[in-house]
Amino acid sequence: MTTERPAGTLFFDGACGMCTRSRNLLLKFDRTGNLQTEPLQSPAVAERLGIAPSQLLESVRWLDHSGAVYSGAEAANAALSSALGTRLPLALYRIPGIRSIEDAVYRWV
Repeated sequence: MTTERPAGTLFFDGACGMCTRSRNLLLKFDRTGNLQTEPLQSPAVAERLGIAPSQLLESVRWLDHSGAVYSGAEAANAALSSALGTRLPLALYRIPGIRSIEDAVYRWV
């Protein structure tokens, strides 16, 4: 079931091959049609996300429809939740032990 408005936008490093391939895979899983993506290198992205331009490429970002911004593993889980049409990936991420592991893996990659 799809909603009228996009659930959010995933901002990714458009100059990074792995990031672009991950984004393309995520789009293949998009069952809702609500997933939007945009390169972090697009004009005015730092202002839209409310972060300093120097922090822009530190991690993937998710901007949800309410204006909340997530980064790193949390952003990836929010995007996957949007694509699949279930909050399960984001809910699992928010379990304290899972969060720590995913954050460590994200930083390592």
